[in-house]
Amino acid sequence: MEQALKVGALTKRTGLTVRTLHHYDEIGLLSPTARTHAGHRLYGEAEVKRLQQIASLKQLGLPLDEINECLARPEYSLDRVLELQVDRIREQIERQERLRELIESLRAQLRSAKGVSIDDLTRTIEVTTTFEKYYTPPQMEQLRQHAGDVGQARIDAVQNEWMEVFAAYERAMNDGLDPSSDEVLELARRSTALVAEFTGGDAAISSSLSDMYETEGGERVMEGHGVQMAPGLWAYMQRAREALSGGS
Repeated sequence: MEQALKVGALTKRTGLTVRTLHHYDEIGLLSPTARTHAGHRLYGEAEVKRLQQIASLKQLGLPLDEINECLARPEYSLDRVLELQVDRIREQIERQERLRELIESLRAQLRSAKGVSIDDLTRTIEVTTTFEKYYTPPQMEQLRQHAGDVGQARIDAVQNEWMEVFAAYERAMNDGLDPSSDEVLELARRSTALVAEFTGGDAAISSSLSDMYETEGGERVMEGHGVQMAPGLWAYMQRAREALSGGS
């Protein structure tokens, strides 16, 4: 860059708003190092490079306070931040490609004589796209391998166990049992064990699973699996899990 840019010129080139740049300045995330004689902010090459780092880290999903902390560390150079962004974009492309393959497969089933209902198809797509948002490609592959290792018989048995646990939770809630009671805590232990079996004990997959439930909402995720939950049941189960975690 041969010369510094005023706020107006920078907003035109980047698509950001003046309000955004002023906010970054107010919170100490991006402050211009120079001003014109009239007091207008000027952004030089160093500031624009930092702005690129901010934009990249935002695209990765980091909040502004965490971005500020990251940029204070030497390992978050512009090159490293761009590398992280490229990795994320590559993952997204791979997810979209697998999703395309899935939809083509579902279309083939729809045209076949297997009798797959539209409800089944749309539910499968919803569940798949939700998973694709929260699991990395290696995690998705690990889950598929794990499913193959345990076999369909065990998968069906686990699904039946989940339905039994849900029913027991609902009875406990309707009976007015405290979520921290021994009976309900035992249900929390059973559900925790079933989750651990699904994830194969992998901490990263467990974290992705928690993110999905927290962001999408437990009821919505379960509905995508064809499970209709009674009003308040998910919150009741969550209180039981929190009680179990606090007592463990």
